[in-house]
Amino acid sequence: MSERANSFVWYQLMTTDTGGAEAFYRAVVGWEAQAWEGEGGPYTVLSADGRPVAGIAPLPDEVKAQGGHPGWSGFVGVADVEAMAERVAAAGGGVRKGPEDLPGVGRFAVVTDPQGAFFVLFQPSGPAMAEAPAGTPGHVGWHELFVTDWVAAFDFYAGLFGWTKDRAVELGPMGTYQTFAANGRAIGGMMNRPPSLPVSAWGYYVTVPEIDAAAARVTEHGGKVLMGPHEVPGGSYIVQCMDPQGAFFSLVAARR
Repeated sequence: MSERANSFVWYQLMTTDTGGAEAFYRAVVGWEAQAWEGEGGPYTVLSADGRPVAGIAPLPDEVKAQGGHPGWSGFVGVADVEAMAERVAAAGGGVRKGPEDLPGVGRFAVVTDPQGAFFVLFQPSGPAMAEAPAGTPGHVGWHELFVTDWVAAFDFYAGLFGWTKDRAVELGPMGTYQTFAANGRAIGGMMNRPPSLPVSAWGYYVTVPEIDAAAARVTEHGGKVLMGPHEVPGGSYIVQCMDPQGAFFSLVAARR
């Protein structure tokens, strides 16, 4: 756990059509999929080269009744989920669910930062899997936060997880894009959200070998390309997309 503590260790898609989502991401990203038979209902584990990366679960009826829609969430590994949930609340965030046990897996709590972006605190019951090298296809290569006030958001996350500022990129009228590092490794960026984005939210970029081919697979298999492909500072290429069930996701590649 120590080498991945206070960084993202897992990702989960809740969706209205688990079978359709599985087929889509297998085709677009190249993930392998396997049903997980643990407690808590049906669950599909997505892997890259035999290393588990993410899971797919049905969107609960109570979430749909409250206006919830398909979407991805990121799990941050912590040593003590109860203590960290208390720190989230004390820093102005919210605890929406838990802490609760996932039998045989770990303990979790669904929380929000003070500006409403949600994420999951996760305390595994055993050692966390070693992090894949940067740029490994099929693994999440970047984490992006859009909020009303990125400076306040950075202070919140730095206070919880010890994240540090990496590089600030000035985007003109769009403001500053501040990248950040966890455990000495740059893992994401945050900025003030544009008027077109109604709520604060986290987004996740899955690494693929080449961006144009991946974008073509998105549309070929029923998804939508919302923005890109285009080059970003540092030389990578990105595309932002929506899957057939309406979940937002992004892709990143070193090659066009």
